[in-house]
Amino acid sequence: TVPLLREAGVPARVFYELLGFNAPDPVGLVREARARVDRIDSAQGDVRVSLAPHAPYSVSPALFAAIREDLDAHPGDISSVHVGESVDEMEFIARGTGSWRDMLIGLGVWTDAWLAPGVSPSKYLADSGFLDSRVLAVHAVQCDGEDLSRLHTLGTTVVSCPRSSRYVGVGDPPLEAFHAMGVKVALGTDSLASVQDLNMFGELAAARRIAPRVSARDLIESATLCGARALGFGDQLGSIEQGKQAMLIAVRLPESVGDVEEYLLSGIDPAAISWLDAETPDAQ
Repeated sequence: TVPLLREAGVPARVFYELLGFNAPDPVGLVREARARVDRIDSAQGDVRVSLAPHAPYSVSPALFAAIREDLDAHPGDISSVHVGESVDEMEFIARGTGSWRDMLIGLGVWTDAWLAPGVSPSKYLADSGFLDSRVLAVHAVQCDGEDLSRLHTLGTTVVSCPRSSRYVGVGDPPLEAFHAMGVKVALGTDSLASVQDLNMFGELAAARRIAPRVSARDLIESATLCGARALGFGDQLGSIEQGKQAMLIAVRLPESVGDVEEYLLSGIDPAAISWLDAETPDAQ
């Protein structure tokens, strides 16, 4: 995807995601992945590649540690991890039982050397030193107040994917609690494996449905500036400010619209969206 993104001129953060619940050589795995990233990322530009662990149930503690060491060695990188997505994940990290254990056994990668941490996934990753402000916590559907307080203290951005979470059957993310607890929240689509399109306005409509008490402005900020900052592009993108890149879209509004911000949460059809650039007369 990196050459395609560069050809299209789309700024992006690409995560090279690693899995290995029972990897025999986690340090070597990360070293090999870093070598591939360095080859991919050798050209200068706005497509940046970094390493990321998949999830607490698919990555060993040693592999988490090796990825964290790589992240610390590359201060400009951002990482991500799927965390707190399902009840099954919560059970596995708390007690080492359930469907995830069964799947790991079925895949032939289970090891009796792994001991259940006995805590929530977010506490497990925080206690291990992996989570901080440079790691995105993707999903975080199954998070209580203690988890959210921890994420807020660490400065970790939650990437919420409301449509995907509902599609895969893990429930709605607690968006109102995220905002009430002061957690930084960005919005994502996850992928076309679990949503019908990658339209961020569709994600905003789902967010409004499950978070009616969050202001329209805060939800729009989650879909724009919060995401740009979380991915390391906050100085270039995400808001209309002097000195930032003028990568702007226009949304055609019906004449009857009174509250523009609320309208943007109603589900905007792609046909009503157009890109503006320096050659567009109306962009002056």
